[in-house]
Amino acid sequence: MAGSKSVVIAALIANGAIAVLKFFAFLLTGSPSMLSEVYHSISDTGNQVFLLVGIRYSGKEPDQGHPFGYGKAQFFYSFLVSVLLFGIAGWESAKHGYNAIMHPHTANLDPVTVLGIGPFPPWYVSVVVLLGAIAFETYALVKANAELQRQISEYGWSGIPEAFKKTSDVTTLTAFTEDTIALGGAGIALVGILLTEFTGNPVYDAAAALLIGLMLMGFALALAWENKRLLLGESMEAEVENRLRGIVGDHSGVAHVDAFRTMFIGPGKVLVTADVSFTSELDTEELDEDIDQIETKLQQADNRVKIVYIEPEI
Repeated sequence: MAGSKSVVIAALIANGAIAVLKFFAFLLTGSPSMLSEVYHSISDTGNQVFLLVGIRYSGKEPDQGHPFGYGKAQFFYSFLVSVLLFGIAGWESAKHGYNAIMHPHTANLDPVTVLGIGPFPPWYVSVVVLLGAIAFETYALVKANAELQRQISEYGWSGIPEAFKKTSDVTTLTAFTEDTIALGGAGIALVGILLTEFTGNPVYDAAAALLIGLMLMGFALALAWENKRLLLGESMEAEVENRLRGIVGDHSGVAHVDAFRTMFIGPGKVLVTADVSFTSELDTEELDEDIDQIETKLQQADNRVKIVYIEPEI
């Protein structure tokens, strides 16, 4: 949880500063791709606010209405991020870029002076801002990647593609995806602005805006899909379930595991239930002791196992 929160805070600080700078550059240049980047950074900043709300809400203690806690709040708020923020920002960016392609125009802007420096062409401001954005986003991406790599190492995943499919830490996943898109978007905008300046053809800048929007919408759908699986109550991966089931079956006094189920109830939090047939010679006190031992073994085998319910069958 602490790792995820630090990743989100780093991204919030970076994206907030970048959004202000990009808006300033758009006011000076009127660049379509820079406006798309403004939409992008505003949505990214909103992302972090939603994710922090999700982290805080998910930390509430279990109560009568939510006996397994509020861990799924992070899944819900991450889903909101993907649909509302990425989707809206992507749609507005793509629409603006499409309109700029259909109705291209070249603005003749006067040289500007910023903080006593200049005068210089306004597009210089866009280039400097985008280079700064790339630096900020690289910093945020490094932190998100470090947390993701820690999870990959801990759970033995093959790499980022497998982590994307299997991680329950949607907060880090969303931050990592967002930072990756932000780097790509800033690079696309930079290329579009430079091509327009060097060729005099505004279509390159407009096409960059459209491409940024399409990229945002594409990743919005991917993130929504990944959050959907957890909102619907996804189980642990089959190989992990089989290993945990084997631990129960190998316990002394267990005759057979009749049923075994798992479900993520929050980031890194798993509920395990099992119907277990015990040998008939066990008395009630021995049965309770065996159940406690099985619970301990499961939690030691995988630190994501937080709640265990064993239904004994004699």
